[in-house]
Amino acid sequence: MRRVLFGGFIACLLLASQSASAADLLNIYRAARDSDPVYASARSSWTAAQEKLPQGRAGLLPQADITASTQYNDRDLRFRNPALAGSQSQYNSNSASVSITQPIYRRQNLVAYDQGKTQVALADVQLATAEQNLILRVAQAYFDVLLARNNVTLAQAQKTAIGQQLEQARRNFEVGNATITDTHDAQARFDLVTAQEIAARNDLEVKNRTLEQLIGRAAPDIANLGKSFEPRPPEPQSMEKWVELARTVGLQVLIAQQNLNFASQDVQRNRGAHYPTLDAFATLGESATGSGIQGGSGTETSSKVIGLQLAIPLYQGGAVNSRVREAVANEMKAQQDLENARRSAELAARQGYLGVTNGIAQVRALEAALVSNQSSLDSTRLGQEVGVRTQVDVLNAQQLLFSARRDLAQSRYNYIQSLLQLKAATGQLTEVDLQTINGWLER
Repeated sequence: MRRVLFGGFIACLLLASQSASAADLLNIYRAARDSDPVYASARSSWTAAQEKLPQGRAGLLPQADITASTQYNDRDLRFRNPALAGSQSQYNSNSASVSITQPIYRRQNLVAYDQGKTQVALADVQLATAEQNLILRVAQAYFDVLLARNNVTLAQAQKTAIGQQLEQARRNFEVGNATITDTHDAQARFDLVTAQEIAARNDLEVKNRTLEQLIGRAAPDIANLGKSFEPRPPEPQSMEKWVELARTVGLQVLIAQQNLNFASQDVQRNRGAHYPTLDAFATLGESATGSGIQGGSGTETSSKVIGLQLAIPLYQGGAVNSRVREAVANEMKAQQDLENARRSAELAARQGYLGVTNGIAQVRALEAALVSNQSSLDSTRLGQEVGVRTQVDVLNAQQLLFSARRDLAQSRYNYIQSLLQLKAATGQLTEVDLQTINGWLER
């Protein structure tokens, strides 16, 4: 008795230790945020896009250059008149200058600066999209592991139950209370569920590897969905309100809108090539030439220049008009892409909303079906004992019960995924939503 009690105590400690060490959804998400290469790539793209703003601003700021040169001259002077003597000289020439140009009016540069702002805004939305996609991928991988693990557990339990029926059928056949048909039927069911268990274990292994790909390390033991899980309808409880949110503030819609803004600005930038440009400039120069020039002994020159420069483009072979037509066509494409993004967002919102509302009904129906199937199995077993039910009836009732358990687990995970996808369709999916779901897990 002491050994039994001590063994039970150790088993409880081990179970408690495993439960305490089980990672929850937030743990997995934060690990993926630190190590997922897809999200890291998106962050690097966002960092690179931030440089578009100073690059665009540079076209509005002064441009300064320093130039310097030195050269050695070997000069041989000869006259065609033989009466005149020529000369030969060697000397150095040096020059240095500082020039500053300040654009006063350049239409293309002004629009390019606005395009830099648009690209930064676009990068912000793209990063937010990457964050939402990471949440969705983590949740999908997490609950895929739970479902696969649940399928393995159900396959094992079903195998045990069918194994018991198989042993009973063999004993009944040996004593002459049943035919060999019952044994063969139970054996066939046992072999089938054995194959299903192997497939379930293989699927669990694959799902664990998918989770490892996200977090960059071995998949830990993760917490199960607990009894506190309570599916609730989305707020607001109006599909059309969710659809309107998705159409106006969905991240894919915002990305398409920023792309349209950039395309419209690109039309303006290319049309700006027809506009005149006005620059202010100033130059400070120093030059020196060594002796050796005929009749001179070397010179030094200082120059200071300040002025305005106006340039009016007249004709560039039709290239400007061609670029404008190209930009207009791209703008029309961006308009169609925006409309497609809106329609896709509306569809995603409707699918997510229906997935949530129908998911609640499905969970409730499967919970009731589970109770009914359990009662049916109990009644069928009792009927077998009194001789009004056969072993095949028991096996069928067991099969229905395990199918109901599997379908119920699947429906619960589908509800959670639909809830997250609905939030993502409207651009509202954040870590806070994971915290809500994390409260449904038992750790």
